[in-house]
Amino acid sequence: MRLSTLLVAIGILVFVLPLPGTFVLGAILILAGIVARLLGA
Repeated sequence: MRLSTLLVAIGILVFVLPLPGTFVLGAILILAGIVARLLGA
């Protein structure tokens, strides 16, 4: 599994957790995964 795919998958899991702060952290991880995919990581 590619690192970018892993980042997006973890980001989605964190994004849907009903805990304070996980919404923002999940969004940051999803964006990091998308950027990694665009840069070819």
